[in-house]
Amino acid sequence: MRVFMLGWEFPPLISGGLGTACYGLTKAMSRLGLEITFCLPKMVDHQYASHVNLLGPNSIKSAPAVKFDDLTNVTFRTINSSLQPYSSTDVYRQRIEEMLKQKQRISTANNTVPLMNKADYAGDMYTEVYRYAAIAAELSANEAFDIIHAHDWMTYPAGIRVAALSGKPLIIHVHSTEFDRSGEHVNQMIYDIEREGMHAADRIIAVSHFTRNIINSRYGISGEKVEVAHNGVECNGNGAWNTSTVDNDEKLVLFLGRITMQKGPEYFLRAAKKVLEVMDNVKFVMAGSGDMMHRTIEMAAELGIGSKVVFTGFLRGDDVREMYRMADLFVMPSVSEPFGLVPLEALDNDVPVIISKQSGVAEVLSHALKVDFWDIDEMANKIVAVLKYAALKSTLRDHGGLEVRKLRWEDSAAKCAGIYKEILTAV
Repeated sequence: MRVFMLGWEFPPLISGGLGTACYGLTKAMSRLGLEITFCLPKMVDHQYASHVNLLGPNSIKSAPAVKFDDLTNVTFRTINSSLQPYSSTDVYRQRIEEMLKQKQRISTANNTVPLMNKADYAGDMYTEVYRYAAIAAELSANEAFDIIHAHDWMTYPAGIRVAALSGKPLIIHVHSTEFDRSGEHVNQMIYDIEREGMHAADRIIAVSHFTRNIINSRYGISGEKVEVAHNGVECNGNGAWNTSTVDNDEKLVLFLGRITMQKGPEYFLRAAKKVLEVMDNVKFVMAGSGDMMHRTIEMAAELGIGSKVVFTGFLRGDDVREMYRMADLFVMPSVSEPFGLVPLEALDNDVPVIISKQSGVAEVLSHALKVDFWDIDEMANKIVAVLKYAALKSTLRDHGGLEVRKLRWEDSAAKCAGIYKEILTAV
């Protein structure tokens, strides 16, 4: 079976859970023998330009991308695009302007023709999404595949275009919705793109029943059209941070993820203040970056706990593993979390977890403490309990570790493959 897959990001350049999920799922699918052509936007830096073929609006050709020894049945096709996950329209516009200025400076200094100009990139993110869709559709005309699999909203227009051109069935995979990212203050254009993609799809895969319910109630999709395939876990994770900021006799409570409204960083800090009122030998580490980073730093200072909170910035690889090695507890206070891979990674690294009840991962974990994201008193009580009582900590760690080791990407891949077969049989 041959799959034309559309995503926004892929390791080693990832900024969130979507890239991790795409890697784990694709790797497992390749082991099942599925042949995958993975198409994604990729901004090509000047120093790498001689090593890749750029796919421009009038230049469609195969573009070799990063090679992975463990992805034997996967071929990558990259489209030169500035699309980036977890980006707002303002951030996108700033990135385009800065990028064009930088490329112009380099070209002027080297006396060369610019690699790109304003005609190559749309001035706003939504126009770029549809420009990307048009190029992806043109690219797909040279590929052989049986089914289309599109990950999250930026790729839905591309999936719709490819399906219309090829006549092949379209699967969309919902890892997050605009309601998760923005609460009730949704961006109408993103919502419209999501809704159009969901209604155009032959089948929808949701990462949890939590997400499936949102798809049904908020987007007007019938229940029988949506299948749930829970994520698996595979440790993945370059940044650097100073471990000397944590004393050997201090307990360490970890928040690891994007510092945005969706992830509930303010509830983590408010719970931290309550914990520090009864325990002094605790440090709270916030590992990640995001649009609420500066506000969160200011909030820690306003709460009077600035000396007890460490901000590391975005971490990957060995730094993530070192962080898990030092942590006594991981807390995920997400306001709305379609799934939540990080608690699985924490448990896989023998770190007990407290998770928000408003998360998909709560459906698959029994040996985790669960709390409403807004209940900072209960969150603080549970943090104190884990830090004070060794028996509770070891029970959560040991039983949670056994539980999470049963959640593998092979199961998710098998579920997706089953959906593919069902649709192709019905066609």
